[in-house]
Amino acid sequence: MTKTNPKVDEFISKAKTWKEEYIELRRIVLDCQLTEEYKWMHPCYTIQDKNVVLIHGFKDYCALLFHKGVLLKDAQGILIQQTENVQAGRQIRFTHVREILAMEPILKAYINEAIEVENAGLEVSFKKHTEFTVAEEFQMKLDENPALKTAFEALTPGRQRNYLLHFSEPKQSKTRESRVEKNVPKILEGKGLND
Repeated sequence: MTKTNPKVDEFISKAKTWKEEYIELRRIVLDCQLTEEYKWMHPCYTIQDKNVVLIHGFKDYCALLFHKGVLLKDAQGILIQQTENVQAGRQIRFTHVREILAMEPILKAYINEAIEVENAGLEVSFKKHTEFTVAEEFQMKLDENPALKTAFEALTPGRQRNYLLHFSEPKQSKTRESRVEKNVPKILEGKGLND
């Protein structure tokens, strides 16, 4: 039996929903000889310090999140892209413990494939932040404020991407403009959207 992590014991014992589902998902994942860790406030399973799969719950479902799910073959057609902006991760969702038990052999096959992806050193090729749309309202600010342009370009690619997605999301120009205005000071301080 693979060693369990006390933080995951605590996570499961405090769970208000999905407790039974978490217990079964944990058992299945641990059967695949992964290391149990606790990251991003969720049970996370790794091999040689590489994230393979995470267990998490939402209001309507709980899920196994494969960190590099986009690289899996998905023979069963069950992997879900959480939102259109998620590039690498893919989920298998559950609404009842019976689904998990019925799918156990399939889940183990997917987990083992995810382990093979890590062992092979495969990487997801992410879209560069330059491939994301720059909202017109933000582009105007960048053009008129060289300090803002310099500060934005100094941010990590992930932070740049988060801002670009956040700014281009709203349908109305007024909303995009207010998002840009609100976040300019953070960009100038070198902070990301969620810092």
